[in-house]
Amino acid sequence: MQKTFELELTKLDELSVYLIELLKNDNYIVILRGDLASGKTTLVKNYVKSLNLDDLVTSPTFSLQAIYSDNIFHYDMYNKTLNEFISLGMLEEFEKEGTHFVEWGDEKLEEILKDYGYKVILIHIEKKDNKRLYKINA
Repeated sequence: MQKTFELELTKLDELSVYLIELLKNDNYIVILRGDLASGKTTLVKNYVKSLNLDDLVTSPTFSLQAIYSDNIFHYDMYNKTLNEFISLGMLEEFEKEGTHFVEWGDEKLEEILKDYGYKVILIHIEKKDNKRLYKINA
């Protein structure tokens, strides 16, 4: 199932409400793809805020992983290859109950996760002037 939203970065409430409903009943891994500064971290930040959580959401580019409210996991693979990510034991992190957001996850990671039976949602973010086009494949 594919759903699309075209929104300004400051008006992501509609998308966040949709994601909260989509993700509420199960554990999911959400792979976020898009160019630099396309709004991947902004999407996670808005999602966390929409859950009325006070966690400070920042890009985990250098730390590789951030955890919000004990069950929202946020990863950034920008500086790591898939092999480095795996060798650091990060695949085991996906076994933790909750929602997992992975920035820069490629097709190989998506394939591995699906082979292991994880529920994967792909969100591709495309810059369009002062808006973003979000394509969600669930």
